[in-house]
Amino acid sequence: MAHVIRVLLVDDDALVRAGLSMMLDGAAGITVVAEAADGQEAVTATDAHAPDVVLMDLRMPRVDGITATRRLRARARPPEVIVLTTFDTDENILHALHAGASGFLLKDTPPQRIVEAVTRVAAGDPILSPRITRRLMERTVVQAGAYERARAALAVLTPREHEVTVAIANGRTNADIATELAMGITTVKAHVSSILTKLGLDNRTQIALLAHDAGLA
Repeated sequence: MAHVIRVLLVDDDALVRAGLSMMLDGAAGITVVAEAADGQEAVTATDAHAPDVVLMDLRMPRVDGITATRRLRARARPPEVIVLTTFDTDENILHALHAGASGFLLKDTPPQRIVEAVTRVAAGDPILSPRITRRLMERTVVQAGAYERARAALAVLTPREHEVTVAIANGRTNADIATELAMGITTVKAHVSSILTKLGLDNRTQIALLAHDAGLA
């Protein structure tokens, strides 16, 4: 008997989950084994149902999709994760891929393409929507000369500021950074402020993108 692909749906919108469930359960060789409304429930449901593929939303309460993806992919027998979202910013794409996602699709993807993506990812074939592929290709071309510029810019940072920069690029919050680097929240905020000033940037997203350009995350 052919293997049936077990799918977990993770989205805080019950209507989205219902639509995906109807679509996937009607496809040959695929069964939806569980649903979750946020990233924390996704981890629990994965432990309980051992899905092969997780369709993961990004913006959810409690635990977001990037954090949940990172946690699932760190397991001994990790499921494949396809991010399915309406948010296709460069930051989201890069964070999802760095977290271990095997696919990145937009929610306006035709149903048959979503079914195809589940099948392909379950077979070990990563997949990106055409729009995302074009975005990454364009970014790669731009980055051809950006790497050295980013490295030179980051050279003004202290070793501690460099660590904070890498943490920001990996999607860590100030609280996460404080815990990981054993420092107070006030100290973290001071480092972030110093990094912004030294690099001439306006926000954390710009720090993360510069770090990505430098190959640090």
